[in-house]
Amino acid sequence: MERFFGSLKHDWILKVAQPTREQMKKDVADYIRYYNNDRLHTANNSMTPVNYELSERKVSGLG
Repeated sequence: MERFFGSLKHDWILKVAQPTREQMKKDVADYIRYYNNDRLHTANNSMTPVNYELSERKVSGLG
């Protein structure tokens, strides 16, 4: 979680103008989707968290 919030702060919040609270809420939701579905993570063998979880389920027989 700390890694996520650090990325949110440094990769998004500080670089994107946040004129209103509603805009910030939308931007945070957009970043969560990006972080989980598009951003590659070296800790996950350069896979997105969603793809990594799906691959682990296939290996474990849960998916």
